[in-house]
Amino acid sequence: MTKTVLRIDASARHDGSESRALTQRILDRLAPDEVINRDLAASLPAIDAEWLNANWTPEDQRSDAQRETLALSDTLIQEVKSADTIVIGAPIYNFGIPATLKTWVDQIARAGITFKYSESGPQGLMTGKRAIIAITSGGTQVGSDIDFASGYLRHVLGFVGITDVQFVAADQLAVDADASHAKADAALKALAA
Repeated sequence: MTKTVLRIDASARHDGSESRALTQRILDRLAPDEVINRDLAASLPAIDAEWLNANWTPEDQRSDAQRETLALSDTLIQEVKSADTIVIGAPIYNFGIPATLKTWVDQIARAGITFKYSESGPQGLMTGKRAIIAITSGGTQVGSDIDFASGYLRHVLGFVGITDVQFVAADQLAVDADASHAKADAALKALAA
């Protein structure tokens, strides 16, 4: 049974958002005890030189300003750590993920905290979690050569240790909305609560 879900919505739209609607349907299916909501529509600050300098300064040597610079990143990482399952609403914009979702990834992918480097390469530290991606598109077929969203999300989640990744897709909605919704319905039914 799913106890705690981190719900991440990346659609810029609230009303009429297919990914938000699909994310809600996944949550209804999972029926978690607790939901942590993170809405990325208002955007997150992009990482910059100040952020990078703070991040690479050893924790015990950081100034108060550097700790403040990393405070949001620390909060976002804690949200992931607190969740058993991460449900991400990811519309495909111009063949990839929304910029706000990429910024979220940049904020949570931190060496020594969510992954570490070893002799055999990077090792994810956020293991034992499940991710379900509600992925939607107007014309891009998920898994096609022009889909740069699903492979990226699977890879980056695996990079931080989340390897149990499932997709519930309502893709090519502008081509055939009925078929897209039927495909998403079938994937929802197959999800284990």
